[in-house]
Amino acid sequence: MSQFPQFISGLDLANLVVSADLLQLSCGAIKDLHAETNPNQQLSVRHKLVSQSNCTTIAFATSPLCTKDHILQGGDLVSSSALKEQGFPLFESLCSKGNPSFSIHRAAITLFKACFRELSLLRTQIHDSKTGELLLNSQLIVTGHSLGGSIASLFTLWLLDNIKRTSNRNKLPLCITFGSPLLGDQGLQRAISEHSKWNSCFLHVAANKDLFPRIFTTSQPSPRCKPFGTFFFCSELGCNCVDDPEVVSMLLRSTINQVSAEEMGIDDYSGIVKRLKSRLILREDSQLGQPVLPSLRLGIILQLKAIGVEITAEQQQNNSINDLISELESHENRMAQQMKGIDGIEKLNRVKIKMACLEWYKKDCKAKGIGYYDSYKNLYFCSDNDVTKHKKVLTNYWRNLVEDAERKPQKEGAYMRETWLYAGTNYRRMVEPLDIAEYYRQEGKRDYQTNGRSKHYILLEQWQKEHTEKLAGAPNDKKKQNVAGSLTEDSCFWMNVEEALISCKQLKDGSNVEKQSARERLNMFEQYVMDQINNYAVSPDIFLEKSSFMNWWKDFQEIIETSHDSPLRGFMKNCRRQYEKGQF
Repeated sequence: MSQFPQFISGLDLANLVVSADLLQLSCGAIKDLHAETNPNQQLSVRHKLVSQSNCTTIAFATSPLCTKDHILQGGDLVSSSALKEQGFPLFESLCSKGNPSFSIHRAAITLFKACFRELSLLRTQIHDSKTGELLLNSQLIVTGHSLGGSIASLFTLWLLDNIKRTSNRNKLPLCITFGSPLLGDQGLQRAISEHSKWNSCFLHVAANKDLFPRIFTTSQPSPRCKPFGTFFFCSELGCNCVDDPEVVSMLLRSTINQVSAEEMGIDDYSGIVKRLKSRLILREDSQLGQPVLPSLRLGIILQLKAIGVEITAEQQQNNSINDLISELESHENRMAQQMKGIDGIEKLNRVKIKMACLEWYKKDCKAKGIGYYDSYKNLYFCSDNDVTKHKKVLTNYWRNLVEDAERKPQKEGAYMRETWLYAGTNYRRMVEPLDIAEYYRQEGKRDYQTNGRSKHYILLEQWQKEHTEKLAGAPNDKKKQNVAGSLTEDSCFWMNVEEALISCKQLKDGSNVEKQSARERLNMFEQYVMDQINNYAVSPDIFLEKSSFMNWWKDFQEIIETSHDSPLRGFMKNCRRQYEKGQF
């Protein structure tokens, strides 16, 4: 397990958030909405819904009259019981026997109530109240700045409370706020944490010089407002993600300079996000001339610097700074002890982050018109080199896990728990093509299946087939609808493509014996591809014009007889476009 379970491990998630462009997308939506807002308009909330190919964004903005003074004047809390008495029991279902009440800060809930009719109409556009289904086929992002972020959080909570929990179709919304004040008390924090998936639906961006995220922690001697969700602390130097509420509270109290604190607008956040995009993480080029510090303490100091806390050697002797570092160090050690019992879960969560990085790499490559397999094989972009690091971490994790499972088998047919096997299957389908790309990147390499394939891939595939054998059948409508975003099921598909390219060369230039053997292999490959297509088992990315598969198809068309007819030829000519839509 990592030595830094909470504060320092947030770097991976922070880098993912920046590289995924979610922050830039959200900033852009808010800026567009601000541009349409009348600066002289009375205190109000505006919203805008924008549908794009990969996501749907709802941005909230308040009129410029919503300032620090307005938030502080409405800074007292309104309890859930008071809201019920006022005829507004919208969030009453968040209460439970163990958590009978919670409170929300008055400025936010007052604005939310004032625009409730418009918000209700907005909800009908994206949510079916009868079925509980979201009426969207893409990821929903709800975003806002300052008090607009508070409205975004309340709207997201309202949606979460009404989305059908048992539906496989629904992707939960992601709420991204910028410079937003804390929304409620410990009761609200607890109510959200009681729903296992809700906490991860909130990402709160807080710049080091912005007063608003800290406004209720610095203006009150005993702050009642408490954080929930993940906080993305950032500065001109770097960023970090923290989801432990205790650590978030420490940082909100301690990482603000009252002299330089200001009310930061969405343009300020947009500038920070753009700079972070080109500088994902603070890197200390040299530690020469500095005293050697224990690794945990050094890691905490580096990450405090990354989110904008000024720490020099002299300042480390400052009592307040030293107390903060020591408090974080103690907290990390406590969390490390608590996490020992669930080491496997922590590691699996880290693996999920690495997998998410590869997912975004795959999408980015597709947007550039080339599949991630061919991009990595040919090393077209700088991001291709980063993939090697992610792949190494993932492969080491799964290789060790499979070896352990093989040494200590459980009952027959149950080598691994279903959740781990599902994750392992996704890993194999995502990562093995990258290993195949590395293998065939070397001149003259052949027969990856025999000479290059790792045993852990073979076992993962074997266990997955044993587990799903009874479920085999024709592709259902859901599989067809989701094919555009799916991974190719046969993780050795690209090996077969590479071998088919070699067979094409032999069919063109080889001896008569080689030509006959090559033709037989190509006929088998044609049938194999058509079987995969009929089962909706290949990603549409294989049909991108620059893909190795399309290169094979062009070569094959040039050397076979014009009279040659096959189901694959008919599909490539007439049905390729319908496949991605699930209509083949």
